[in-house]
Amino acid sequence: MYPNPIARLNAVSKTYLREDGNIKVLRKINFLVYPSDFVAITGASGSGKSTLLHICGCLDRPTKGEYLLDDKDVSRLSDSQLAGLRQHYVGFVFQDFNLLPYATVYENAALPFLYSQLSPDQWKPLVLQAIDDVGLTHRLTHRPSALSGGERQRVAIARAVVCNPKLILADEPTGNLDSATSREILALFSRLHANGATIILVTHDQEVADTATRRMTMRDGQLGEM
Repeated sequence: MYPNPIARLNAVSKTYLREDGNIKVLRKINFLVYPSDFVAITGASGSGKSTLLHICGCLDRPTKGEYLLDDKDVSRLSDSQLAGLRQHYVGFVFQDFNLLPYATVYENAALPFLYSQLSPDQWKPLVLQAIDDVGLTHRLTHRPSALSGGERQRVAIARAVVCNPKLILADEPTGNLDSATSREILALFSRLHANGATIILVTHDQEVADTATRRMTMRDGQLGEM
């Protein structure tokens, strides 16, 4: 018996309304993501893969169709409910890291707990564990300016996983890194997956996509298996 999917897109379309004409980015996408999936989505720039990732992460809403995250119909939720869903279910890793420049490694990794109902005594061990898991315990008090690109991405990954989200979303996570550092970050994603994480990774790099266990491609707003 198959497990229930964590994420389910049913005939999802996305159109951006512009004065000079509407732009159809996604076209009736059906997509299931199961627990412990590691999915890589490739495609040319402008093919719609980042828009798809934003919908999966509740950063955007479909124009048509239905998106269910952990069996919750996202289209029926208010903005505050969406924010709560993101906090508890989704971890994000971005190409440009999105770290606070004047915060330390520890403070950046702890950001998801800023509005948490947990007490500091409850979440501090989780932050320290996430930082240790990405190999940065020796950098706890350093700020992003004192870190390499690979170390900054490790901080971003620690921040993404610190709340033990059901879904990790990575948008071109190696796009700003050299080849050797990219391999280190991909090895870290593989370890997360081996430990049970569910990951959707968007990339234009086929070598990066080959790290995943399931590969798909976006073309003209439509998603298909490779």
